[in-house]
Amino acid sequence: MTKLTGGDLIALKQRRQKITMITAYDAPSARFADAAGIDAILVGDSAAMTVFGYDQTKTITLEEMLLLARAARRGTTRALLVADMPFESVQVSGAETVANAMRFVNDAGVDAVKIEGAGMMAHFIAAVVEAEIPVVGHIGLTPQSADRLGGYKPQGRTAESAAQLVDDAGTLQRVGCIAIVLEAMPPPVAAAITRSLTIPTIGIGAGAECDGQVLVWHDVLGLSAKVPKFVKQYADLGSAIVKALHAYIADVQSGRFPDHTHTYAMSEEERTRFEKALHDLSATKP
Repeated sequence: MTKLTGGDLIALKQRRQKITMITAYDAPSARFADAAGIDAILVGDSAAMTVFGYDQTKTITLEEMLLLARAARRGTTRALLVADMPFESVQVSGAETVANAMRFVNDAGVDAVKIEGAGMMAHFIAAVVEAEIPVVGHIGLTPQSADRLGGYKPQGRTAESAAQLVDDAGTLQRVGCIAIVLEAMPPPVAAAITRSLTIPTIGIGAGAECDGQVLVWHDVLGLSAKVPKFVKQYADLGSAIVKALHAYIADVQSGRFPDHTHTYAMSEEERTRFEKALHDLSATKP
């Protein structure tokens, strides 16, 4: 099975073949995604909410992200594995940003890192690219900057802000990104960005004209309590899990589980010897 690279994603764009990406935060999820034929797996900082129960992505730490990336690596053989660089792992010096990115590559074994933002962030992205680490960019709604953006709101809804997103995308391509995630923006804006770039765009709430799409694992499979407008849910595993646990509780409380099919056998000869040993043991007690 051939391992996908950033160059392969660019080739998919050139062939006008849509790119598929989904988040995963552990080995089993990554293994399922890989087996299904997903092109890229993102160890997203969305794990702050989906895995750790925080209320925003900024809370997750570098060490927590590295832990999840290592786990996802063990479940990935074909897909391009990308990891988010969390808040404050990039907003530092260029040298420290590169050192943090190196940890994702060398310690966790990811194929690329994802860095949010453009503008001032382009300097840090360029430093990571110069260190020969592939980078996926991310513009539009950038959750790490949600406080500055006024919350989790769509971006690029005015002519001026839309033009700025097109310019930002061009900047990220020039500094060497292998792809760009476009989040929560009107489809015409995402389409204009996609047409202007030679690298692929991966949309999330950005319409169908992006070169590919990414969604959060828990949203797609019905494991989230609440999902954004742009999510299409493909399964309701949350309800199935609750139903299964209700059945488990009922079986345990009624004594139906475990039965003989779920226990280990002991020969009659060994059982007799065991009972004799118990008798002898009790006989020696005062």
